[in-house]
Amino acid sequence: MSAPTVTAAAVAATVTDPELPQLTLADLGILRGVEEVGGQVLVTVTPTYSGCPAMEAIHADLRAALRDAGFADVEVRTVLTPAWTTDWITEAGRAKLAAAGIAPPGPAPRRSSGPVPLVLGSRPGAVPCPRCGHTSTEQVSAFSATACRELRRCPACREPFEHVKEI
Repeated sequence: MSAPTVTAAAVAATVTDPELPQLTLADLGILRGVEEVGGQVLVTVTPTYSGCPAMEAIHADLRAALRDAGFADVEVRTVLTPAWTTDWITEAGRAKLAAAGIAPPGPAPRRSSGPVPLVLGSRPGAVPCPRCGHTSTEQVSAFSATACRELRRCPACREPFEHVKEI
């Protein structure tokens, strides 16, 4: 196999999230680091939450992309601390979500270090419609395609949409 012509970090940054395929892992903020040491590539990722079912697919997709680019020795590690927060989604990632009709999260709740507290019930604050911008949208379901998204509806344009929950 010939030597890669791109960096491992550049390749890893192009891998998309299996649950939000409009976002790369870098856009989502879960790609924590890529190191090339002595012919080995070590990729570090942090899941959006510790039970995220997509982690196995993310690991496999990273290994496949890097191997296809010529990196033979690839290790992908998961780190849980610090815990991921929706504040790590890049501005480009937020724009891609909105362009896909998914309301990006607002600022994440402030918390001290340690476990992330579970809060049941409605969150305060408006979720603007990603289609028309109307701010008085309503929650239809607390969960959507994944646990980290909810289903909402806009009374102005009458369109349903998903919203990435603030974590």
